[in-house]
Amino acid sequence: MGKYLLKLPKMGESIAEATITNWLKEVGDSVDIDESIVEIATDKVDSDVPSEFKGKLVKKNFEVNDVVKVGEVIAEIETSSEDNNEIKIVSKEKDKELTIDDVEETIKDPEIASIPSIDLLKNDELDSEDNFEIDKNDKFFSPLVKNIAKKENISKEELNKIPGSGKDGRVTKQDILNYIGSQPAKSDIKPIVESKPSLDDQIIELDRMGKIIFDHMSNSKKISAHVQSFVEVDVTNLWEWRDRYKKSFQDKEGVKLTFTPLFIDAVIKSLKDYPILNSSIIDEKIVMKRSINIGMATAIENGNLIVPVIKNADHLNLKGLTLAVNDLSNRARSNSLKPHEISDGTYTVTNVGNFGSIMGTPIINQPQVGIIAIGVIRKTPSVIETDKGDFIGIRKKLILSHTYDHRIINGSIGGSFVKRVAEYLEEWDMNQII
Repeated sequence: MGKYLLKLPKMGESIAEATITNWLKEVGDSVDIDESIVEIATDKVDSDVPSEFKGKLVKKNFEVNDVVKVGEVIAEIETSSEDNNEIKIVSKEKDKELTIDDVEETIKDPEIASIPSIDLLKNDELDSEDNFEIDKNDKFFSPLVKNIAKKENISKEELNKIPGSGKDGRVTKQDILNYIGSQPAKSDIKPIVESKPSLDDQIIELDRMGKIIFDHMSNSKKISAHVQSFVEVDVTNLWEWRDRYKKSFQDKEGVKLTFTPLFIDAVIKSLKDYPILNSSIIDEKIVMKRSINIGMATAIENGNLIVPVIKNADHLNLKGLTLAVNDLSNRARSNSLKPHEISDGTYTVTNVGNFGSIMGTPIINQPQVGIIAIGVIRKTPSVIETDKGDFIGIRKKLILSHTYDHRIINGSIGGSFVKRVAEYLEEWDMNQII
């Protein structure tokens, strides 16, 4: 009887370890060639580790959730060969990982050229150094991918057309599952009607900024689990306070007192109360930012949006915020911002009310985890509670829309944050002076 040591294979130059997520076989179970033994996960891919030999699983060296280094022995398989020849393949270069060239040289060795497992390798596919298989067209497929393709009746021609996201364009487990999920049932397949522009259609090429926004927004939807919470806010007092000071402020400072810095002021206070919203996700770790750098989405002449950033916004008073907002928005529209003035934001504010929108569901500005949209201020009939009873009055209200990354921000935190912003706006200090 022989023994085969199942090691964690190389899965790319940047991957040094993997986590055991599920054992597909138990000690005592029989194992076939190319049959998957264990499921693993890395920071980049999920995969299965197959056996190169037929036999019986006799030992598991790791448990579920254990972290295994590349090259470590995951399990031991007792092979069924009586002459122990399989071990010659496994142990001949025990201190070195075999490449395809190594295996080809081994096949030429007259001492072991007659081993059944070697005949199988010659007649089927050769194992590469990271446990992938290579077909006649020099395209790599793992045993797991091939098994899935077989079960789903995917032909080799169809398999070769699937774009791969793995190393050197290899098709991963997720690639083929995504492909299967995107295909209609065989009976539902209908001729594809290609859409072509007519002679009267106008074709507009995306400019450089448009392409950047296109990619940035598409990637954000792929990366973050977007979810929204909405709150209605009574800003009647805020409106009256601004109305009281807007003329004197413009006469004194030469710039307008808009609502944007007032909204940002409330957001900054709320971020201090809920600092998890002032964070990023890096390598599956939450990085809570010490600085509060507020991005403010600003529309420019060509219709695109740019997001200048107020650095260390929590260090500015209301006047400083107002001056910063005016300066950055003016220079954004004149295309005179410097690169560092549109980077390193930790949370973003967008005022969709400027365009007459009641509310919006903005896309998160990566790598941030939240963004708030401020709707248009409207006069609405409202129930006003007093010690003498309730009555109907006219109030100025708007809707706050908070989009947050549900991977780390749950509904309780996301909803509480936007509610806190609303509270700061509704409880505006009417006695403060700017």
